[in-house]
Amino acid sequence: MNINATLIGEAIWFGVFIWITMKYVWPPLAKAMADRQKLIADGLAAGERGKHELELAGKRSADALRDAKAKAAEIIAAAEKRGAQMVEEAKVTAKIEADKVVASAKAEIAQQVEQARAELRGRVADLAVAGAERILKREVDARAHAEMLVALKQEL
Repeated sequence: MNINATLIGEAIWFGVFIWITMKYVWPPLAKAMADRQKLIADGLAAGERGKHELELAGKRSADALRDAKAKAAEIIAAAEKRGAQMVEEAKVTAKIEADKVVASAKAEIAQQVEQARAELRGRVADLAVAGAERILKREVDARAHAEMLVALKQEL
């Protein structure tokens, strides 16, 4: 093969082209690639951090939900206990009121019985006086025989 000046010129110009490319073109390209590589790495790291934070948030929300359910169960149990206590208090109060009503009714009945007995004694005394009048065929003076009538009422 024949080496001539054209081939040497082309080799020199190729060397100059490579030197200019290495001096002025390659550093900005390398910098752009490095920046792009750093940006991609930062994005991937942020994605991993976000994924990790999402997992932590999921765990925290599950813990919060579990705590809330436990508190709700405690509140429900306390409410049921208080409801049972209120029912028991209402039963006790109702029993006391019923006892009071029964005692009042018994007292009223006793009073009415006593009143009826007193009224019956008076009527029996009047009937005894009327019977005695008929028997004796004369009028018995109720004022004169008041002591006797009172004693008769007491015996009845």
